[in-house]
Amino acid sequence: MGAHFTEGTTGYWQRLVDASAHHPGPAPWRLAYPARLPDGRLLMLPIRQFVDEPDRAVASLLLEQAALDVMQALGATLAAQLERYPADAVVGLPPTGLPIAAIVARELGHARYIPVDGTRRFWYDEALSMPVLPAAAPGAGKRLYLDPNLLPLVAGKRVILVDDIVRTGSTLEAGWELLELLGAKVVACGVVLRQGRRWMEKLG
Repeated sequence: MGAHFTEGTTGYWQRLVDASAHHPGPAPWRLAYPARLPDGRLLMLPIRQFVDEPDRAVASLLLEQAALDVMQALGATLAAQLERYPADAVVGLPPTGLPIAAIVARELGHARYIPVDGTRRFWYDEALSMPVLPAAAPGAGKRLYLDPNLLPLVAGKRVILVDDIVRTGSTLEAGWELLELLGAKVVACGVVLRQGRRWMEKLG
């Protein structure tokens, strides 16, 4: 790919386009990847090279910058994929898995969703947390927490775990282990975007 490149992303993630009216051209793509939704619409995702590995790149999705209509469409699409797994609750992972989990929960008929927190609040119990990475791993120190007040909503329940993106699988794995530690049964995991295949080493 040569030197690191990018382009402004202000216009990305703002609309879905009809595939019949938009022709991104054949692969390989240099600046944007045309992600196709099950209904045939496209969401153009900017391609970003890794600064430390310029020969590798991923399609990027920043839901916190997405138009609300796009976020709603992605959440509804994900919910349609997850409705085959009956569950008592939908659990969202921080930070940007939370708004998607809220949409998925509503689409599946739930009145609320259960947020997992990436920050420890003063009343949280360390026993109700899980490290995202092993203690000796680079970047270790991040933990996932469940508010103790929400424990009755997951203990003994069938739950769906939702995040926005999976790349290495570390966050999903930690969320899964936390929920099982708290007595929940994870019946499905749902993400909007899969980046590469490294996550399969952890999650299968």
